Amino acid sequence: MNIIVKTIPSNATSVGNGEVTLVELEGEVDGKTAPEVQKQVLPLVQPNSKLLVDLTKVPYMSSAGLRILLSLHRTFSDQKGKFVLVGVAPEIQDTMEITGFLNFFNLRDTVESGLNFLQVEDDSLPAESTLKD
Repeated sequence: MNIIVKTIPSNATSVGNGEVTLVELEGEVDGKTAPEVQKQVLPLVQPNSKLLVDLTKVPYMSSAGLRILLSLHRTFSDQKGKFVLVGVAPEIQDTMEITGFLNFFNLRDTVESGLNFLQVEDDSLPAESTLKD
């Protein structure tokens, strides 16, 4: 499992710190790797922060990985942050849908569309919805 964290300047002027944290995951997220993902990603959550998690190179995610995503969602909701998942494999989306997790997340197909979503200042978007390009 490779975890790459980058900071991307944002166009936002009034929300958060004006940056987006991009986390790129590569490899399977399972019982062995999920604790490391949690250890490196959860501390990135700050009040009003913006996080984009790129799952393009994640072919498989076990229930342990799904629990990490749900934990991120809850933490971001508590901190009034914005959180988006990009590049979620169809198989993982199917699992998320069956478990009822899909409704908690904002999904985008690409990093660019995820970044565009995080720039949106419109608070009328539902906090718990699945949005696709």
